[in-house]
Amino acid sequence: MISIIVPAHNEEAVIGRCLEALTSGCEPDELEVIVCCNACVDRTATIARDFGAPVRVVESNIPSKTSAMNLGDEVARGFPRIYVDADVVLPLQSVRELARVLEQDEVLAAAPAVRTVYPPDATWAVRAYYDFWMALPYIQEGMMAAGVYGLSRSGRARFNQFPNVIADDGFVRLQFTSDERVEAASALSTVSAPSKFADLIKIKTRSRLGVYELKVRFPEHFLRESKSKQYGKALLALARIPRLYAAAVPYLWVNLVSRYRARRQLSHLEAYVWERDNSSRAASADAPN
Repeated sequence: MISIIVPAHNEEAVIGRCLEALTSGCEPDELEVIVCCNACVDRTATIARDFGAPVRVVESNIPSKTSAMNLGDEVARGFPRIYVDADVVLPLQSVRELARVLEQDEVLAAAPAVRTVYPPDATWAVRAYYDFWMALPYIQEGMMAAGVYGLSRSGRARFNQFPNVIADDGFVRLQFTSDERVEAASALSTVSAPSKFADLIKIKTRSRLGVYELKVRFPEHFLRESKSKQYGKALLALARIPRLYAAAVPYLWVNLVSRYRARRQLSHLEAYVWERDNSSRAASADAPN
């Protein structure tokens, strides 16, 4: 049985499409989907319960994604174990492909390839940012983990509980060498971009703050990871793609502003309020049905 854990905080707008993709066409006892509602005050839990088997719901009053994931792990029964953000669309066939890849002894962690879709009113700058970002060679290296990753039984044994961190996917990535984690190219997840440039800066600030937090709390693991990224080589490769020249402007601006904002927030991390974009949690004209 494949166990899928979906942490969710007030995700009534998107939880239905997430669960529909995961479960449509599944065989009896093929998988279990555990929706871990943390401090929800909307209809997320109700919508999830209405799906019935193989979906079940656990609830907590603690507003923490990683706490919710730990709660899901406590009740999950199967492996491989796949963690899926509620605003991500991962079709059942891609779940099966991830599970197949994770059956290989040398693979401990895997993530699908990523497709980005845009709201109808997404600005040029938002689209340009993602065009540039997705073209970076080190982004295409094994296990980018944009809202989805899977662990084998041995991979999940690499650590005990998820720590209370912003970047759970970054923490997981740090547990494995590049030989132990892979991108399952035959699997595909769909993530929705924000519509506004300001919202893009918010979510990228959160991502950057998560990286800074990991660097402070897990310096040895972080050093190993940073050495594997060849930033100079990546930029040189992109210099050979003229169509991306204009897209470099919003990409560099987002990086500069998000780094500045994240450094300021790092000194007050205990008071951090999760920044999220709600525009991407509405149906997109580009999104699959």
